[in-house]
Amino acid sequence: MNTKVKIDEILVAMDMQSYDNINLLHINTGNVVHVLREFLTMAEDGESIDDLYDWQQEQMELAYDIIENDDNYLDLPTEFEIHEYSMMEDFCFTIENPAFQNKLLHTIRGKGAFRRFKDKINELDIEQDWYAYRDECYKQIAREFCEKNNLEYED
Repeated sequence: MNTKVKIDEILVAMDMQSYDNINLLHINTGNVVHVLREFLTMAEDGESIDDLYDWQQEQMELAYDIIENDDNYLDLPTEFEIHEYSMMEDFCFTIENPAFQNKLLHTIRGKGAFRRFKDKINELDIEQDWYAYRDECYKQIAREFCEKNNLEYED
């Protein structure tokens, strides 16, 4: 592959993950593609694209291409590989103010940790610090993904 992968495209896809949306990297073009899971299922079942709307036909054509040429596609890092909870915990340990650090560590314990964490970083006025930290973690995961798959990339 001569095309460089754009880290920013990978980052957008990583940030917009959901169960229904599958994000892949086409290794020949370096482009990130998105396909709805239901269209992959329909393509696996061999369903026709004739009676579908234009946008659905495009999704089905992509789904068929993914199934027929799966060697051309790589799964992008998933939420399980990203593990944002660990990022939150690691971020807490970067906070130099011991009182803030303890408040944040206490905040991320138990059910509802993500919501409480966001509320607390807002209250402590360190929201920008968190997002800068999180963005750098995401970039590192994207870079490691590219390196692991021998892909040239540009930040």
